[in-house]
Amino acid sequence: MNTLTPVIIVLFSVFFGCDLNAQDWKYDFDEAMALAKENDQKIVLFFTGSDWCPPCIKLEKNILSSDEFSEFANQKYVWVKADFPKRKKNKLSLEQKQKNKALAKRYNKKWIFPVILVLDKNGTVLGATGYRRDLTVKGYISLLTSFDSFGG
Repeated sequence: MNTLTPVIIVLFSVFFGCDLNAQDWKYDFDEAMALAKENDQKIVLFFTGSDWCPPCIKLEKNILSSDEFSEFANQKYVWVKADFPKRKKNKLSLEQKQKNKALAKRYNKKWIFPVILVLDKNGTVLGATGYRRDLTVKGYISLLTSFDSFGG
């Protein structure tokens, strides 16, 4: 039985490894703020239209969901997703819709999608970007970390 243990661990890692490294998306901004303060981290706030916005879908598929980006993701950031889906099957709860609208009213008044904001642990915007076809995964990582120098 001991000889099977390493094999099981390797198989588990191969089949589930991507999920273990993926961003731990938060959907409650207050929870994210509390975590950021507790762990002295910055917040990445992602405004998306996950089922209707082609650049949002491309950004999430090609950059945010990549293995390389996932490894970077949780190092010093708390991740918050404010999604605005339109399809019935992706419908959010009324409470979540209200939370997302409140975030948009505060941080995305022009309703531009996608928007990625880097905030300090107090909610001050340090930098913003959207979908950039000219950036690779490494480019996005570099851009997001460049915003760190603007805040505490």
